[in-house]
Amino acid sequence: MIIVISGLDGSGKSTQIDKLTQKFNADGFKVKYVWARGGYTPGFEILKRFLRRLFKKKLPPPGPSFKRQQKLKSPLIQKIWLFLAIFDLVILWGLYIRIFNTMNRVVICDRYLNDTLLDFRQNFPESNFENGKLWKCLKFICPEADHSFLFWIPVELSIKRSIEKGEPYPDSQEILSWRLDSYLDESLFPLKTYLRVDGQTDKEEISDILYSKININF
Repeated sequence: MIIVISGLDGSGKSTQIDKLTQKFNADGFKVKYVWARGGYTPGFEILKRFLRRLFKKKLPPPGPSFKRQQKLKSPLIQKIWLFLAIFDLVILWGLYIRIFNTMNRVVICDRYLNDTLLDFRQNFPESNFENGKLWKCLKFICPEADHSFLFWIPVELSIKRSIEKGEPYPDSQEILSWRLDSYLDESLFPLKTYLRVDGQTDKEEISDILYSKININF
């Protein structure tokens, strides 16, 4: 079984993923948790650390910065960055999670294809990556989820919870508003595929909703 959890920061995704994992483990199922954000997966982070050591001061440090923004404005840098990020996801989603799925694991994906689509649209608005062969390959090779959930909360609450959690690189209010509008766009996250979950609801009630949808009976 493949379960996808998408949504806004601070909407309760991590809490429910932990509760789902505990429930599945208690019933004897092995769970594989996979967090992915295009360009920030564990594998891609290792590559970036290697490149920073190789090129030293020529590359910007981790995290948002003016130097990083300037580097990513280069069309060549954008193409290389997007190619590596998408290729990394082809391996992660197209191969890695398929292996665990064939091993009868419950795979829980924290963020999936459309979450990364929003990331790339936000960071590279002038790029034509969506029409590229590699992105189309990623869309084709990604396994379809058995259950998909979209967590949402008001932008102000997302900001408040991010501060409480001590998020190192929180999104701005403008970006969060854009992301929330995108998450609620049915052309991207159709209701027939994604069950919308109001993150303001009581945690136990949310868990019951997820268990009922997945048909978990403990």
